[in-house]
Amino acid sequence: MSGHSKWSKIKRAKGVADAKKGNIFTKLVKEIMAATKAGDPNPDGNVRLRLAIQKARDNNMPMDNIKRAIEKASGKEGGPPPTEIVLEGYGPGGIAILVRALTENKNRTVQEVRNVFNRNGGSMAESGAVAWLFESKGVIDVDAPPGKEDEFALVAIDCGAEDAKTDKGFLEVYTKPGDVEMVRNCLEVKGIKVGSAEPKLVPKTTILANEKVATQAIKMMDMLEELDDVQDVFSNVDFTEEVMEAIKTQV
Repeated sequence: MSGHSKWSKIKRAKGVADAKKGNIFTKLVKEIMAATKAGDPNPDGNVRLRLAIQKARDNNMPMDNIKRAIEKASGKEGGPPPTEIVLEGYGPGGIAILVRALTENKNRTVQEVRNVFNRNGGSMAESGAVAWLFESKGVIDVDAPPGKEDEFALVAIDCGAEDAKTDKGFLEVYTKPGDVEMVRNCLEVKGIKVGSAEPKLVPKTTILANEKVATQAIKMMDMLEELDDVQDVFSNVDFTEEVMEAIKTQV
């Protein structure tokens, strides 16, 4: 499997999650409500809801907030669930970008996403234009003590992971989409702390970007993630450790 983008590692290094906690909580509530309305309000019988709740807990959302979101979505006053849409396009350097959104107004969301693409030298594409470059995987992020990355990777494989990519102090574990909970639980039982675990779209191959393109791409993806309706942004951009260190202070 090709290497996954270092975008998630950069976000954690920059502290983006803490800086935008209010924005993150809004997105998490929307995901919880959509998952509740799409299936059983009891997470025991709703995998999507279980994963949404776990993601909320990973981001330190209070349980009271989670319960209120489920209760609101379960009641008649909750209204219809937001529509899930996936938008595709190209960013700086010809990188492929997929945007997953939950929206009550598709036209508004499409226009907001289009504006970000246009302002950053990108362009929207038709459905299917870049989706074939990605595949669905469970992705588990783990902070590994220096020197323990390979050891943790072997534990992940023993837990049922398909693959694992090590980086300095960081491990990214890949599973089948339906195995992400199982592998996460196994890692935690073995004493390995998990930062996040969820299904994602992972690029089959990546484009290695120079510092200029990487900086532009990260700025663009950051702007997309700031949009209220956008839940996830996936790209096939990748860059060397040297470029990653250089751009941390620029974006």
